[in-house]
Amino acid sequence: MVYWVFGYGSLIFKPPPHAVEQKSGYVKGVVRRFAQSSIDHRGTPEAPGRVVTVIDAREWHHLEGKDIPEGTLLPEDYVWGVAYRIDPDHETEVKAYMEHREKNGYTCHFVPVYSTDTNSAEEIRVVDSILQAEIWIGKLDNPAFIGYEPKIDLAKIISERSGPSGLNKDYLYKLAESVRQLYPHVRDDYLFQLEAAVKALEPRI
Repeated sequence: MVYWVFGYGSLIFKPPPHAVEQKSGYVKGVVRRFAQSSIDHRGTPEAPGRVVTVIDAREWHHLEGKDIPEGTLLPEDYVWGVAYRIDPDHETEVKAYMEHREKNGYTCHFVPVYSTDTNSAEEIRVVDSILQAEIWIGKLDNPAFIGYEPKIDLAKIISERSGPSGLNKDYLYKLAESVRQLYPHVRDDYLFQLEAAVKALEPRI
């Protein structure tokens, strides 16, 4: 079995070890949101930061107070990221690395990863149709899940917090810039508006 890992957050700009191939693609029916508390990377137990998770789109829209008909996908209900194929000689090592890396509230799931054929514009599977990529998700019932926060409150938290892996805002900025460069055709209003809101809080020199 070939081992693929799908990155939608910091894995986009900091790939897992022993990745021998990478493919851009998206996961359907989910949204990427800064709704996960971080006490071990971009915050501390005393002052948790915020990092991303992907959330079932209908569940998130419900948290926002939106009533979306079942089976309906909004334009934002796709998360673009990178699928990494791991060297099979290091599969056990990388799985242990991912389990340690995502220990604060994330659980392992498997998803199909899609893209669009450049010639026909038809949707295709990035990873072989028999396989699915491993993805680490902070589900709504995990203890680190924060849920919906007003954007201005979220921006203030991100602008102020830091942890062992660095400033919380640097995590946001790197993610936004990576998405912008890798997928210039993708409209991610949530991510780019949050980036702008945090930058607006930067001290003016």
